[in-house]
Amino acid sequence: MNKPDALTLVIFGASGDLTRRKLMPALYLLYKAGRLPRRFAVLGMARTSYDDDRFRTSIREGLLSFVRPDEVDEKAIHAFLSCLHYLSADPSKPEAYAELRIRLEEIDRTIDNPHNYLYYLATPPLLYGVIPRHLKAEGLNRDGDGFRRIVVEKPFGYDLSSALELNRIYLDAFREEQIYRIDHFLGKETVQNILALRFANSVFEPLWNRNYIDYVEITAVENMGIGTRGGFYDGVGTLRDMVQNHLAQLLAVTAMEPPAAFDASGFRNEVVKVYQSLTPLTGEDIRHSVVRGQYMASEGRKGYREEEQVPTLSRTETYLAMRLELNNWRWGGVPFYIRTGKQMPTKVSEIVIHFKPAPYSLFRCEGGTCPVPNRLVIRIQPNEGIVLRLGMKKPGEGFEVLPMDMDFSYAELGRLPTEDAYARLIEDCIAGDPTLFIRSDAVESGWHFFDPILKYWQDVPECPLYGYPAGSWGPLEADSLMARHGASWTNPCKNLTNTHLYCEL
Repeated sequence: MNKPDALTLVIFGASGDLTRRKLMPALYLLYKAGRLPRRFAVLGMARTSYDDDRFRTSIREGLLSFVRPDEVDEKAIHAFLSCLHYLSADPSKPEAYAELRIRLEEIDRTIDNPHNYLYYLATPPLLYGVIPRHLKAEGLNRDGDGFRRIVVEKPFGYDLSSALELNRIYLDAFREEQIYRIDHFLGKETVQNILALRFANSVFEPLWNRNYIDYVEITAVENMGIGTRGGFYDGVGTLRDMVQNHLAQLLAVTAMEPPAAFDASGFRNEVVKVYQSLTPLTGEDIRHSVVRGQYMASEGRKGYREEEQVPTLSRTETYLAMRLELNNWRWGGVPFYIRTGKQMPTKVSEIVIHFKPAPYSLFRCEGGTCPVPNRLVIRIQPNEGIVLRLGMKKPGEGFEVLPMDMDFSYAELGRLPTEDAYARLIEDCIAGDPTLFIRSDAVESGWHFFDPILKYWQDVPECPLYGYPAGSWGPLEADSLMARHGASWTNPCKNLTNTHLYCEL
């Protein structure tokens, strides 16, 4: 894949939060590093009544707020802002796209762009099915002298039927190779390094299976509530917001088979196979394998139902823990436990591989300490790194074996080479590399598994929604989910326990 010499990036929803907080800082970092096309422009489109100058002023303020101070370069910012343009128009209206075509032609003449367009949908999901139709009607979807590509954010669909309809709309307007369904988790350096850890080191591959691994944990939790996103979040919930995209992707890279080649087809084929291997959950399986919760007021923190734009009797989940199994040769019988939630004690994303204990213990529990099974922790954020727990002899007399950690931090290599996951993924879009983007069959396979859970919650209103105090590790029922396997969650913050009372809402 090669970077083009010229490109216009069209951002729908250019006056929104995603553009200010994520897209523009990422584009600025790429610009500053000389990694954008030589002739490059951004055309923002939104309903907000900006002109070019007001748009540039707004983006400059955002850059100063969201770019690290050591990356701020006034000369580079000034040059980058000169690449920005704005069209005040409603992306939901078909007549706006004739205006869009005119502005694109003007910019093409300015930067000598052979009609290379990358469309980025930084809009609410309700416009995801509208914009490609309008682009097609105006003829802005067809490759001509240049290329057309479209980037769409998660959530891609609200359930299986809406995901199928979205795929139909997109594939009617674009070819699959033009569509980039983005999940910024796959742009994180530490997520990509899971593949390197597994497939570049022969020491792990013989052990990466049901013969040596007891169970796997995948955690992605936040220590904040939903803030001002209540109106959006209450119609989505944690399963749609985090599980069927972010955590499913982490599950895929952890469990996938080695691709025949590390290219777009090879990598994405193996991702789809993981989704297709998930053992379906139906009926009472869902009740016993899925724990959903909602945070309650505690220690000065608001409860979810007290947040802005959240109904007082909302049953939207802000926490979810579940047990999954893969019905394939490598992983048969190995449970995967995933959890995610708001208002946890800390913000952390990590994968923990729990190996089986040694078949026979030579060393007894001397000094009250028993040898523990090996454990591999892959820290995605924060303090990105890898920890391998081994049993080592305590110095001195006797043979007391203690758990010791071999801890590698990416900080030891200096600053992480990717300042922002969005920067990596935008650069891939520009180069036409779809490897780290979600293919249509992966979207559908994922929803085939998760859709029955959503329908069960809808059809069985008595299905429990457990309250948990804000700042705790979630409902105690999630601990019971693990306890059935004789295990417990790995909580990264020490000396924090679930000491509050829990109740069912």
